[in-house]
Amino acid sequence: MPETEPAGYESQAAVASDNDHSRPGGGGGRRSTRAVDPSALPETSPPVAVTPGLAALERAFHLQRFRDYLALEAGTSPHTVSNYARDIRRFAAYGAARGAAGPDAIPTAQLRQFVYALKDLGLAPATIRRQVSAIRTYYRFLIGEGLALGDPSERLESPKQWRVLPTVLSVAEVERLVAAPRRDAPLAFRDRALLEFAYATGARVSELVALSLQDVRYEDGLARIHGKGAKERLVPVGRRALGAVALYAREIRPRLDRGGSRGLVFLNARGTPLSRVGAWGVIKRAAREAGIAKRVTPHTLRHTFATHLLEGGADLRAVQEMLGHADLTTTQIYTHVDRDYLRSVHRRFHPRA
Repeated sequence: MPETEPAGYESQAAVASDNDHSRPGGGGGRRSTRAVDPSALPETSPPVAVTPGLAALERAFHLQRFRDYLALEAGTSPHTVSNYARDIRRFAAYGAARGAAGPDAIPTAQLRQFVYALKDLGLAPATIRRQVSAIRTYYRFLIGEGLALGDPSERLESPKQWRVLPTVLSVAEVERLVAAPRRDAPLAFRDRALLEFAYATGARVSELVALSLQDVRYEDGLARIHGKGAKERLVPVGRRALGAVALYAREIRPRLDRGGSRGLVFLNARGTPLSRVGAWGVIKRAAREAGIAKRVTPHTLRHTFATHLLEGGADLRAVQEMLGHADLTTTQIYTHVDRDYLRSVHRRFHPRA
């Protein structure tokens, strides 16, 4: 499932708080999107019961138990726990509004209607795919806990046909992007370090903002990346990215850190860790200043990282390991790739190594 920014989950205020260069009414932040209201979903049949209050909904659909399962038993990342909890609360509200007293009372046909309703609302295909994944995880949990007798999501089709090809930047566009932060801007060195590191490692935005000072091994040319499901991987980092991060960490970061940094590399103007939305804003602003017409997101740099390595002739297995793709673990069982080989592949094929 592609990793994209969840539609409608971040407020404009959150963007403004982390967008260090934004001005009132300016274009530094991300555009506001509205959260989906379950009551706005199209009616496929008249509701036969009034949607219960939130507390009753939580009890009837075991929402708190599901959150606890994701966080404590499944080893799911906090970001996924938050998204899945919202997705299932939306799904439960939809079902309750149509008379379902609990998850066992929702048939496959109504599940399909729910997915079609999300599509009619204009949600991104990636968001709908995540919603379907959350529903499947939810019913697996219910059956495992003896809270449901059957799984209506077994026959629920995932909208794979809606998948779109990711945006990829050219090498020239990457050069313009990383050079975009103005030297006279207060946080230009931080922004350039983040851009260089994102492109050099292919890290997800959640991995970028979780990077600690101890995770960057300058002497070895490696970074320890904390990925999904509490998994870690070592990724080679090119000289340019290491130099940009080292310069920022030595000259700028100490001025920002007021004791609330938790040892993380990338900080905002208040000295607290940069959020995912803040990192998004840095990349979006740099793309605009670089004159790049494409929609550039943190995941664009991840796609670009992999594409440039593969186009240069890098081994697919090495790129897969650097990306930390969980769905390729079967391949990795049979093909061990050592760190020296990963370093040599990165150095040989990455345009800014």
